[in-house]
Amino acid sequence: MMMDEDSKPLLGSVQAGEYYTDSLDPRQRRPFHVEPRYIVGDDVQERVSAEASALNSRVQYYGRLTASSDRLLVPPDHVIPAAEDIYIYSPLGTAFKVKGGDGTGKNPSIVTIFAIWNTMMGTSILSIPWGIKQAGFSLGIIIIVLMGLLTLYCCYRVLKSTKSIPFVDTSDWEFPDVCKYYFGAFGKWSSLIFSLVSLIGAMVVYWVLMSNFLFNTGKFIYNYVHNVSTSDTEFGTNGSDKVICPYPGLDPDRNSSLFLFSVSDNSTGQAVFDRWWSKTDTVPLYLIALLLPLLNFRSASFFARFTFLGTISVLYLIFLVTLKAIRLGFHLDFHWFDTSMFFVPEFRSLFPQLTGVLTLAFFIHNCIITLMKNNKHQENNVRDLSLAYLLVGLTYLYVGVLIFAAFPSPPLSKECIEPNFLDNFPSGDVLVFVARTFLLFQMTTVYPLLGYLVRVQLMGQIFGDQYPGFLHVFVLNIFVVGAGVLMARFFPNIGSIIRYSGALCGLALVFVLPALIHMTSLKRRGELRWPSAVFHIFLILLGVANLLGQFFM
Repeated sequence: MMMDEDSKPLLGSVQAGEYYTDSLDPRQRRPFHVEPRYIVGDDVQERVSAEASALNSRVQYYGRLTASSDRLLVPPDHVIPAAEDIYIYSPLGTAFKVKGGDGTGKNPSIVTIFAIWNTMMGTSILSIPWGIKQAGFSLGIIIIVLMGLLTLYCCYRVLKSTKSIPFVDTSDWEFPDVCKYYFGAFGKWSSLIFSLVSLIGAMVVYWVLMSNFLFNTGKFIYNYVHNVSTSDTEFGTNGSDKVICPYPGLDPDRNSSLFLFSVSDNSTGQAVFDRWWSKTDTVPLYLIALLLPLLNFRSASFFARFTFLGTISVLYLIFLVTLKAIRLGFHLDFHWFDTSMFFVPEFRSLFPQLTGVLTLAFFIHNCIITLMKNNKHQENNVRDLSLAYLLVGLTYLYVGVLIFAAFPSPPLSKECIEPNFLDNFPSGDVLVFVARTFLLFQMTTVYPLLGYLVRVQLMGQIFGDQYPGFLHVFVLNIFVVGAGVLMARFFPNIGSIIRYSGALCGLALVFVLPALIHMTSLKRRGELRWPSAVFHIFLILLGVANLLGQFFM
């Protein structure tokens, strides 16, 4: 965003070279695009011309002459080129393209609703069945509904936060600007730090998942080429619908399983393959050679062209879950508080693990202002936001309930449901192989985008330059990749990684900051009443309890 240093965006919603201008005639405000290389999208090529550089310098000059609330020294129309495309990013890498010629919202409500749905749909969907198992079937459904409502209200408070600031033009503000307005440098840096937590946490989850998908994809290809048949602890209606329990009676974070291979005359080759193709020992290291060079690119424009794969991946997962549920049928037996051999209680004390996952699953708070800013009918923002959250909640319920209910118990226990529910299907399952391959390719293209966002936020704030030098960027990328490799090697449980990072970043960006900003705004206007204060303090305490629950439950 081409703005002065004090108003740079901090969170996961990045816009391309945007500067707003008014003219003397009653025309609408429009975005000013200067640096195309910071746009990542479908057909945009990297191009930085001398003319664009000069225009950028002129607008920077005008911007430093006056505050954003002063309308006297705004850039005149003759220095502002035509508006270009804007791209918005979620913490999990999904990109949404916003088109507009005059700066007003040009997207109808249906586009806005599905943009929010597409942005929120991330890797968390793979852990929802596991979260329901941890909380219990009945309590899990209740928690999904309640967490959806709580995060929706907090997101609504973020959306309204810019409207409560008097005498200041906040039309181009993001949530970090609001945090800085109320809490100064503390608000600015706290929002930055917790935003980085969500981004780096997402990159770690991606590395663990990519290691998992690459391992299973390689195993499928090897078994097919060498005619290897597997015998697992499995159940299924036929050969294509087997369900396995990879870690019966073991810690699912450990790298061991019950695969028994029947090989005719290739046992030595199988041993060599197993030694060099290990899910935790070798495959995470192989990814370094592929992904570390990609993180050092100056521009992420090429990779953003594949962000549409996120929507296709979610739709395919919904199709896969539906087909598996139809073929396997439902296996439910309600035990309200006691544990049986094959079923879990309906209410379990491990429910905070689900709330941690859902905090990240419903997280869009750091880019919701930008998304809704481009809605055609601003008066419908609250309605559209609510419908988007309803759609997201229904998607999570659909996937989570179907996988939990269709999991074949008996002969397998519901405790066998994995943090990544695709792990409950053998590597030889063709439909699941397609899902893993598709997700692997999608994540390989999204991972550099996440690294790009981390670099833009961190380097931009520390050095004032998004690419201060190859050495700086390389050291940052080594740190991020190292975190992913270590987690994939020693703690490859995406459910736990998601819940810890979700509860941590959610504490600030979902619960604490929106509630504090709303109460501070009401107090400054003399409108704060004790029922509102009690309710928002309760929200803050819920966020604290959610974080603490991840360590004690």
